[in-house]
Amino acid sequence: MTTAAMTARRNYTYYRLRKNKMALTGLAIIMLLIGVAVSAPVLAPHHPYKQDLGQAFLSPSSEYPLGTDDFGRCICSRIIFGTRISLAIGVIVTAVSVVVGVVLGMLAGFYGGVIDEVIMRIVDIFLAFPGLILALVVAGLLGPGMFNVLLALALVGWMGYARVVRGAVLAEKEKDFVETARALGAGSLYIMVRHLLPNVLAPVIVMATLGVGQAILAAAGLSFLGLGVQPPIPVWGSMLSDGKIYLQTAPHLTIFPGLAIMITVLSFNFLGDGLRDILDPRLEEKTAE
Repeated sequence: MTTAAMTARRNYTYYRLRKNKMALTGLAIIMLLIGVAVSAPVLAPHHPYKQDLGQAFLSPSSEYPLGTDDFGRCICSRIIFGTRISLAIGVIVTAVSVVVGVVLGMLAGFYGGVIDEVIMRIVDIFLAFPGLILALVVAGLLGPGMFNVLLALALVGWMGYARVVRGAVLAEKEKDFVETARALGAGSLYIMVRHLLPNVLAPVIVMATLGVGQAILAAAGLSFLGLGVQPPIPVWGSMLSDGKIYLQTAPHLTIFPGLAIMITVLSFNFLGDGLRDILDPRLEEKTAE
């Protein structure tokens, strides 16, 4: 694809993005969440670690907008600061998964042969286990903690990217522009980075957008089971776990962290679904027909 064609493609994609309400809604919520994470010290009405047992289990009020938990900590402040942890986990896990998956998928699709067989068989082995179960096993072996959560989720998140990129590279590497680059003496690395990578990024972008939400949800699940980031660090999954025993007497302990997880994951799903509609050429053809 020429530079002019890629520029035209980007402009058309931007135009379609502005017309896609689902994508814009997801993007707006994500930008709001990023703003909340960045401005957490300013927005939080109280310190997220401050305990006051005399103020435990308070219902939402002007002083405590979302009430307090069993230690008298402000739930609103903890959810606001928890936004930082959740977004950081989602972005880091997805970034690592994308890099590993794209590199391995590119190598497998471009070189084929033994390299392709080895990489794809490793992918098959990992895919033989449910992702969350495998993450639970890894987190259980390594123990709870931020780094171990990131490692466990990244370890089970790269395979889908590798398979998608491999298939896209197999389709692209036989096209005329790649043969022309070879005839002009371009090396394999140059062809992969300059010619193949830009043409396989569309499905990767969609998968990565959805993957951030999935990583946040998986991290919340690990924290709920006690294998994620440990208290007193404000993490939505841990807040759900701590509040479940008070579900009958103080339901706000679980309702508000649950809503935070739901809204965040939905926003990334909205953006990912919208980007899929925008970037998938097959959907463009159906729309044109």
